[in-house]
Amino acid sequence: MNREELKDLMRGIIVATPTPFDDNFEIDHGKMANLTDWWVDSGLVEGKAVIKCVSVMGEVSQLADDEWPFLVRTVARAANGKVPVIGGIHGKDTKRSIDDAKRAQEMGAIGIQVSPPLFNDPNQDDILRYFQALSDGIDIGIMIYNNPWYPHGEIMADTFMKMADFEHVVAIKWCQPRSYEYGEMEALAPHFNILENGTNLAECFRLGGVGFLDEQATAYPQHELDILAFLEAGKYDEGQALWDSVTNPLRDVYVKMTERSGGQARLKKAVMEAMGMPIGSMRPPSLPHSEDELDELRGLMRGFGWPVP
Repeated sequence: MNREELKDLMRGIIVATPTPFDDNFEIDHGKMANLTDWWVDSGLVEGKAVIKCVSVMGEVSQLADDEWPFLVRTVARAANGKVPVIGGIHGKDTKRSIDDAKRAQEMGAIGIQVSPPLFNDPNQDDILRYFQALSDGIDIGIMIYNNPWYPHGEIMADTFMKMADFEHVVAIKWCQPRSYEYGEMEALAPHFNILENGTNLAECFRLGGVGFLDEQATAYPQHELDILAFLEAGKYDEGQALWDSVTNPLRDVYVKMTERSGGQARLKKAVMEAMGMPIGSMRPPSLPHSEDELDELRGLMRGFGWPVP
């Protein structure tokens, strides 16, 4: 696919999927396929959503190299072209990133989320060479994951602009930069699909953004489809208010959960279980969610008007 075709696909709700595990912490491919079917049937389809597996939310750093490609294949086969599927690369060097992207492509992914090569301590020129080599070496789309909270992870606005003619760099997972203004994304929006990775959905769409990273679309897709509908209709304040009404209370629960045990996927997995879709715990050392945490979440979600079983 060419750049414009890839941009048409990589937009809307970017659904970061946790990885289902059985009681022995082995990947449950059957459950992942069934969930993908359900997400599609619930409206997470091309033009409205992208399914993102084996990312940080999917515990990619805990998945072996002989595990994650087959998880991508499971999702891509279940999606059957009805929703785009992308994978994730986090902090690897150029050679391994190209190799991993090619494996994801072979397994059916149309794109890959990629962080800068964080552990190479790159400067901006290193980052530029990295993404140019990756773009030149693969045939699928790249969503750049800007990581300003990491040393050597922030990508400057002028560095992004130098990537505007990289054929396969089509989207930026945007957030509040550390050393420049959020609004500099407006100049980038004509060249890339800007996807909000924080809480500023209204501002992102006002400045030309075309999507956002989900909060809980894996558990209740309709909530975030409603948010997307507001944003795409130019009803930015309504979309932001709906997002805040759920995200803020859930973030408070997450803060309490991390006092007991960390793990980015713990809240998402707990919300899915509270909504009647248990997918197992994170791999250790993260602890399973507790019954008290599930009870608190069920009460919150009933208050949101969600169909808690």
